[in-house]
Amino acid sequence: MIPPAELAAIRFGIGLPGDGAADARVLMDGLSGPDPMLAAHPGPGASEALEFQRKGTETAGQARKLNTPAAIEADKEMRRERRVKQLLALRLPLARALDAPSAFRERLVHFWADHFTVIAKNGFGVLLPGAFVDEAIRPHIGGSFADILRASTLHPAMLGYLDQVQSVGPKSRTGRRRERGLNENLAREVIELHTLGVGASYTQADVTQMAELLTGLTVNRKGFLFRPEMAEPGAETVLGVTYDGDGVEPILAVLRDIATRPDTAAHIARKLAVHFVSDTPDEGMVQAMTAAFADTGGDLPAVYRAMLDHPSAWVPELAKARQPLDFIVAALRALGVDGARLMDMGEGPFRKILFTPLAGMGQPWQSPRGPDGWPEVAEAWITPQLLAARVTWAMAAPSRLVADLPEPEALLTRALGTVADARVAWAAVRAETRDQGVGVIFASPMFNRR
Repeated sequence: MIPPAELAAIRFGIGLPGDGAADARVLMDGLSGPDPMLAAHPGPGASEALEFQRKGTETAGQARKLNTPAAIEADKEMRRERRVKQLLALRLPLARALDAPSAFRERLVHFWADHFTVIAKNGFGVLLPGAFVDEAIRPHIGGSFADILRASTLHPAMLGYLDQVQSVGPKSRTGRRRERGLNENLAREVIELHTLGVGASYTQADVTQMAELLTGLTVNRKGFLFRPEMAEPGAETVLGVTYDGDGVEPILAVLRDIATRPDTAAHIARKLAVHFVSDTPDEGMVQAMTAAFADTGGDLPAVYRAMLDHPSAWVPELAKARQPLDFIVAALRALGVDGARLMDMGEGPFRKILFTPLAGMGQPWQSPRGPDGWPEVAEAWITPQLLAARVTWAMAAPSRLVADLPEPEALLTRALGTVADARVAWAAVRAETRDQGVGVIFASPMFNRR
């Protein structure tokens, strides 16, 4: 039997050694108050990210247009700065995960960031996904689903990624003048991915009406704004409800309504259960979480609590595969690496030891295949090629991260606790070198499960 504190650290946290959370109450206590990691490791906000994107795009355009030594050198300097910021975008979440007093809180941040996936469409937009997480996700994981949906939908990173900035009401002043039309990307993803779920009770007409309702949302250098001249005039009907009025209020109204619909409750409950507990979660647990969502109007702590209070959340079998980022964070934690170490690491070593290996394991940083984020099923991550990349990292990276590696026997207890397999223990302790012993532990099946 796995002790509750160990199980909580592996299944609901970042890995061993845990933070002492042994039951639902302690895990939930970690969600109270402001997010301490935003203060400990602050990152660039949306306005700074947008300004860097604007400046980088402008400089690249000038280099192509003018083709002068000064313009070309300015472009090269911006690209060098972009590489530094690209690594900063990974340094920050890694440092926060390692230093966080509540590992469950960090895992929830990762879950919601994936649920509301944004990808930088412009190479110089590399800071936007991180700003999105800091501004739209982290402040709202302990609030209502309506709040996190609103913040995510209206954030400039989401509006840019899903081309809402290109969407214009065909009958609006801008649409009639420029003959521009609707883009349904944001409307479709809000309905299909963010709320109701694929296959729920909606039609193409609902998507189109939602797209018309969202017109007017756009971005300037400072962030989100609403331009009435781009908005489709008149009322729109989405899921049987008619929305009319000026400005952003009808948009806020449809987001509030769709956030609490029964299909949304069921979709969010199941997705949380799949992420934390099992690819095929217990239906009783999913139903309890769905009921908690419905009964509270989408209060997220109530849904988390329903999951954590259900016996299925504490079965000892580790049914999930750690995704590559989870795997690397758990290994760093077991090795005793802290956030300061990662923030101070040189650009070359950081890229070689942490940034590039993520791609080799199948999870290139901030580059999922689409707006549906990363896959959950174990089969997506546990393949011969991707496992080989994990083994290679396990054998080579720890000694580059820690000057004095721990003895394999001590690391076995620190990293795996009571879930350590006897065969892994035998191989690790009897390995020819300490590097190999450490590698055996991190490459073992049990360390790659959660």
